[in-house]
Amino acid sequence: MLFDDPVFASRLLTLLTLSFHIIYATIGVGVPLFIMIAHWLGIKKNDYHYIMMAKRWARGYLVTVAVGVVTGTIIGLQLSLLWPNFMELAGNIIALPLFMEVFAFFFEAIFLGIYSYTWDRFDQRKHFLLLIPVAIGAGCSALFITIVNSFMNAPQGFDLVDGQLVNANPLLAMFTAAMPTKVSHVLATAYMTAAFMLAAIAAYKLIKGSNHAYHKKALHMTMKIGLVFSIATALIGDFSGKYLAEYQPEKLAVAEWHFETEEAAPLLMYGILDENQEVKYAIKIPFALSILAHGNPTSEVIGLDQFPEEETAPLVTHYFFDLMVTIGVFMIVLALVYWLGTRLSWSFVKANWFRWLIVLGGPLSFLAIEAGWWMAEVGRQPWILRGIMTVDQAATSSDYVGLMFILFAALYLVLGIGTIVVLRRIFKNNPVDLELKRYEAKQGGEEK
Repeated sequence: MLFDDPVFASRLLTLLTLSFHIIYATIGVGVPLFIMIAHWLGIKKNDYHYIMMAKRWARGYLVTVAVGVVTGTIIGLQLSLLWPNFMELAGNIIALPLFMEVFAFFFEAIFLGIYSYTWDRFDQRKHFLLLIPVAIGAGCSALFITIVNSFMNAPQGFDLVDGQLVNANPLLAMFTAAMPTKVSHVLATAYMTAAFMLAAIAAYKLIKGSNHAYHKKALHMTMKIGLVFSIATALIGDFSGKYLAEYQPEKLAVAEWHFETEEAAPLLMYGILDENQEVKYAIKIPFALSILAHGNPTSEVIGLDQFPEEETAPLVTHYFFDLMVTIGVFMIVLALVYWLGTRLSWSFVKANWFRWLIVLGGPLSFLAIEAGWWMAEVGRQPWILRGIMTVDQAATSSDYVGLMFILFAALYLVLGIGTIVVLRRIFKNNPVDLELKRYEAKQGGEEK
């Protein structure tokens, strides 16, 4: 099918590109906040360990930004090549947020470059100010690109005349009903994932025998912030469920395997479907779906029986929801236990087995991000522009998409391996102990 069906190949290539890019996009949105927090703590506490965190994290961040530029550019290219009919229909509307996303990225990149190459040329307070536009630019970049996705889920701000979008109002199209929950969820999950990624690195260093205060401080800071954003993610997820119940009930029904409209609906976790589409081995949480959908345990939740089968998404969406929720709950519990353990002096939070759980939390958080996007995009099928254009109608008819898939897969493999090699070399050649010794020696020289 990869070489015989251009629609299937286009879907697969888009899935591959977005799944790869979202790793770098998440780092690109989340890490600047932690660089800024670490730098601010270093100034406030007069503690050079935090300044060193900001410096080292910024150094690694530059590498991921460079790769993110490549993958982001590829997405823009593939929108036109793989989905030309969609771009012809909606391109004049989504052009504004796409342009603003590029502007936000350049705004971020300029100040990031100045910040990274002006160490020791400003005092730390002035140097810190350069991070504010970096964090704002990163957040705005996520805002504008998510607005495009929100428009695809809830199109508005135009008139549809003879199959054409006319009388476009780009500002109205940007602020759809889907926008608030989608943007806030993207930002919260990016900050949460960045926190647990940095915590995983610190925990790994401690497991490997480094007892340096730098890693302990990094772990403590990132786990506490990770707890805050993981709880925020769960709360926003609840709002997202209520949005789906109101505006995209078929998507919620698919994600929950809710086949029949009913009141006091239970929420299904896990399970499998037999040949008769009967759910087996699922965990049923009474009233939970009604609460998620409407905040009322006895409210009615619309089921798949109210929608044509050809307008509902694949039922595999349910597993993406399960994976996302399971990891999210695990990370909340892990961060909460760590926070309580440090406050109540529980010794096991310093044990290697517990730190290995923190290390595991880093890749698991990225997996949750992936599962969330798979649920969002697969759950929107068959629409690329909900209610107006299907994916089949939007796709290219080119016979070379299968070949493109292979070539881009090879490119992403090279980029992924290259990122790991470069980051390992950067930090292996500049360990924390060595950098701190250089700083202490420099400070001693200045005092003399």
